[in-house]
Amino acid sequence: MVDGYERHVGSATARTAARRVVPVEARSAGTRVWDVDQREYLDCSGSGVFPLGHGHPAVLEALHRQLDRHSVATGTLLSGELADAARRLAAICPPGLDRVHFGCTGAETVRTARRLAWALGRRRVITMDGGYLAMTLGGAVTGGPRGVGRDQGAAARTTGDQVRPEVVTVPYGDVPAVRRALAQDGGGGCCVVVEPVQAEGGVRVPPPGYLREVAEACHRTGALLVVDEIHTGLGRLGAWWGCAVEGVTPDLLLTGEGLGGGCVPVSAVVGTEEVFAPMGRDPLLHASTFCGYPLGMAAVTATLEVMDREYVPARAEHLGKRLLDGLSCAVRPVVPYQVRGVRGQGLLLGVELADAHLAGRFTQGLLDRRVLAGQCLGDSAVVRLCPPASLTDAEVDWVVNAVGEAAAALARDLRYAW
Repeated sequence: MVDGYERHVGSATARTAARRVVPVEARSAGTRVWDVDQREYLDCSGSGVFPLGHGHPAVLEALHRQLDRHSVATGTLLSGELADAARRLAAICPPGLDRVHFGCTGAETVRTARRLAWALGRRRVITMDGGYLAMTLGGAVTGGPRGVGRDQGAAARTTGDQVRPEVVTVPYGDVPAVRRALAQDGGGGCCVVVEPVQAEGGVRVPPPGYLREVAEACHRTGALLVVDEIHTGLGRLGAWWGCAVEGVTPDLLLTGEGLGGGCVPVSAVVGTEEVFAPMGRDPLLHASTFCGYPLGMAAVTATLEVMDREYVPARAEHLGKRLLDGLSCAVRPVVPYQVRGVRGQGLLLGVELADAHLAGRFTQGLLDRRVLAGQCLGDSAVVRLCPPASLTDAEVDWVVNAVGEAAAALARDLRYAW
């Protein structure tokens, strides 16, 4: 297996797997994953892809029905599945956001937003330091994770968008910095991209009122507000959308990850009629072969119905509070030495270690205790926990105990090494 990765997938991944003895996953169901040796793990990784866990029966049933009937559309005729999914998604979005364009990946939604912004004359992009998907907007990586892909600008200019807009990066959580950036040209030619909570950036939670003040600054200057809910939306923060927590309605909302129920890739851009006007004039402003494919649309409709029926946002809020309190207590004996602290909102949580090396060892410690988690791409000193809303009380205890034991073991190892 490692040899196959070394030869055909990625040598860096192979080296990491060999060094850490990473198991090979074989199957999954609900909150659990099994490896080829039938060892069972509790999945708290997933990057937000599994809000319902793995393979929810209702989503799988809908997919099987659709697969037997019509899986990929011609793109020439109309699609009832597409209309149903768009109607269902718009129904849970903030008021006024009733236009939907589907894609397959989060990066694809950012490119759609970029083209809409460009068509509306918003050619100056303001992103936040540590933002992940914002790097795709504008064809530049200026606002991407620290240290990731910083010199890919030349390649980005060859992706079909021949003119790259100016991209300005400001500190996340700093409202005055956003205002200053908007003031440079009056704001009317700007597009601001922001996450309610930065996921890959290190699970960074902004000060209360931050998103609302950014929205007010955008509305005051005429800037386009794009809220990236790829990781935070669909109930993960304890509400359908992170922006709704502060009563913010953006011009464009980006969603994905869990939209396909953890079974198939689906993403979407949702916006106002005014912002979608360029696409109304030119339906091919942004299109791709699989956007709105019937199999994905069946997954969207089934996923949103299950989320509503199982009260996913409310469960995420309740479970998130329990986990945040439990994890904070579990690591307290080693704070602020090996562990700097725990932070997060809802079921998007992060444990910050003293450095990336310790975070890697901590992640291995969780794996040894059969809990799957991963380091954030934008801040690898932070280990992110992103469990499904279907966690039981016993599984919450499992996570808390594993984190406490892994942190304590790390402290012991370092003490003996010293």
